[in-house]
Amino acid sequence: MAAEHEGLDLRLLGPVRAWRDGTEIPLGSARCTAVFSALALHADQVVSREQLVAAVWGDDPPASATGNVYTYVSALRRALEPGRDRWAAGRTLTSGAGGYRLHVPGPAVDVHRFEALRERSRRHRAAGDQRAELAELEAAMGLWRGEALTGVPGRYAEAQRLRLTELRLATAERRATLLVELGRHDEAISTLRMLVTAYPLQENLHAVLMSALHAAGRRAEACEVYDRLRDLLRDETGTEPGAALRAVHGRVLGRDRGGAGPAPAAVFVGRTAELRLLRDAVAAAAAGRGGSVWLKGAPGMGKSALLAAALRDAARPGCRIGWGVGDELARRMPLGVLRECVESAGAGDGEPLAADGPEPGIVDRTVATIRRAAAEGPLVLVIDDLELADDATLRVWTALHALTGELPLLLVGAGGPADGDRRLDELRSLHPGEVVLPGLTPADAAALVWRTAAGPPEPRILRRLLADAGGNPCYLRHLAAGAWREPGGPLPAELVAAVTAHLGPFAEETRQILRAVAFLGADSGRHVGCTVPEVAAVTGRPADEIQRVLAPARAAGVLGAGPRLVFRHRIVARVLHEGTPTALRLMLHRSFAEKVAAAGGAPELVVAQLLAGPVPPGPWAGRWLAGHVEQLWARAPKPTIAVLQRARAQYTVDHDTRVELTAWLARLLFLQGHGAVAEAGWVAARATDPALEAEMRWIVAGTHERRGDHAAAADVVRLVLAARRAPEPWLGRFRTLLTRLRTDLPGDPAAPITRTAGSADPISVIG
Repeated sequence: MAAEHEGLDLRLLGPVRAWRDGTEIPLGSARCTAVFSALALHADQVVSREQLVAAVWGDDPPASATGNVYTYVSALRRALEPGRDRWAAGRTLTSGAGGYRLHVPGPAVDVHRFEALRERSRRHRAAGDQRAELAELEAAMGLWRGEALTGVPGRYAEAQRLRLTELRLATAERRATLLVELGRHDEAISTLRMLVTAYPLQENLHAVLMSALHAAGRRAEACEVYDRLRDLLRDETGTEPGAALRAVHGRVLGRDRGGAGPAPAAVFVGRTAELRLLRDAVAAAAAGRGGSVWLKGAPGMGKSALLAAALRDAARPGCRIGWGVGDELARRMPLGVLRECVESAGAGDGEPLAADGPEPGIVDRTVATIRRAAAEGPLVLVIDDLELADDATLRVWTALHALTGELPLLLVGAGGPADGDRRLDELRSLHPGEVVLPGLTPADAAALVWRTAAGPPEPRILRRLLADAGGNPCYLRHLAAGAWREPGGPLPAELVAAVTAHLGPFAEETRQILRAVAFLGADSGRHVGCTVPEVAAVTGRPADEIQRVLAPARAAGVLGAGPRLVFRHRIVARVLHEGTPTALRLMLHRSFAEKVAAAGGAPELVVAQLLAGPVPPGPWAGRWLAGHVEQLWARAPKPTIAVLQRARAQYTVDHDTRVELTAWLARLLFLQGHGAVAEAGWVAARATDPALEAEMRWIVAGTHERRGDHAAAADVVRLVLAARRAPEPWLGRFRTLLTRLRTDLPGDPAAPITRTAGSADPISVIG
């Protein structure tokens, strides 16, 4: 069969076109092309008629939709196999089991080739081979010929178009980043200028372009890029550039938080013990006693704000204070961070720090310079984000600790956990009592929200903010600023930028696995976490590899330390989940549900994925639910009812399965004491099994009785007894029910039922 179709070349990354052995195949009308696109995206897989109808017409297809699908498939068969006899079975496009299958190998479809190249690039990135990664990405980008599925109508095509566009942008951005890292600035700049023209509001692309221009020494042009985007955002959306882009702009201007000291603190609460420790250390330095403090905490935990609050008045007792900040740019400059720190204290005037010459000489000369400065009077040196400092700065900083016992020199370092960074091993040994910042207490967190928000938030909103932020001051401030947004609305852009920046230092594979954790742990707006085997099931990666990839996130405090994968700050999971484009988010949830089910995972996790947003259960989900509903009911009653209600509303579930699931829904609603007339009546009108029909009518009668509508209940009983289709055990139960109802019926309850000509069965009309 494979040899039959070796000459096929199907292209969806642009206008949809198909060739066989170099000859283009006419695909017909727009809707015919939509059917072809859905089949090609599921190459060599069966696609049901219901799926094709939904792909082309969405949730409201015309009555002629199924017939039109037959017509389109017939036209495609003639186009794909023009020499086939009219009555001969097709070989390229076949039908069976209520669906159709396009027999082409995945590599014949450009979308599948694109995704395969991206996957290979990811493996090269994990191996640290930048050039091989770049080659795969360039091959992937070379497959594009315009907007994916250009002009193809239908909800499915639109969702795929959005998904593929997001992947294209991510691929282009990563390719440009690699070009910059490999020193090919002109190529990167040329590519990025075209991209920002095509996508003028994409801040990430502008950030990479600004970085490329800055690396090429073209700072003025980088600033022009920022200014144009800022003006465009103001005109088009009424917003300002996000925090991540502003940070790039600050680096281009050379005004990172360093030389001018700490950023002004906005609102600061709590941290009483830490404040006292730092202020006592400054007082000791002013009195002639040196020392050192190493402050550690996860991103956003308020290290910089604490330093600003504690050291704001350090100059009053006669201390000179210098500030430096480590970052990726300064890391490339030997002694860059320390020079910034010393010069801002006015301690290196006339004797600048030099990074030239053999390494021991650099350390010795720099230590000697700072020794002379500290001998002149108390000196406080502060380096924020110490783990990002260059190697020369770290070596000198370590050597300076020997001076703190004899001179009024106070060294204050602050940074993230960075437990796996071997460069900091010697420095760690000098700080057995390092200060680790925990999350704010609930009382301090609430106080920060009250002082940051425009007004006191409602108790319900406050509880949600505190739970989402997990005591992280940075997240609390951003959440408080957006506390008046509509529930369920988009997260504040500044918050998304902050979380994205905190996750930025991780490798792409780590961020991808973190997103999978966020999706698997999502449960009705909360984050309940997941297990490593569950992540392995949806990603197809071994458990030990997942543990390795997530180790940096655990070390940085993004994930908790327990065996279950839970985000320490729930808002990070929300950003990863809600920040994913809607169409891609729905596809991932549907895919994760299917993969967890196939791996035999917890049924309630499968249901959580099906309920995470408007994810319509497909045919496989209907069959899976039918086989697991009793187990689900015992473990998670409310989600079981919710997913059955959603499945009942989906016409893509086949008729028999839909009847079975609706019957279960009626049973469970009745057991919970809820009304089940509509559900049970719908099944009773369609059931072919007399026992099932009797059970559903029993539920209808029982629901009426509970509501006190004894006449309606009696009508149902009399209809069942008159029809005599129910098995004898059921007839006995209905007779007993009628006897019980008699005392509450008006008139003569024993009178036979009478129905006027043309009157409808009061049950069969339901549903």
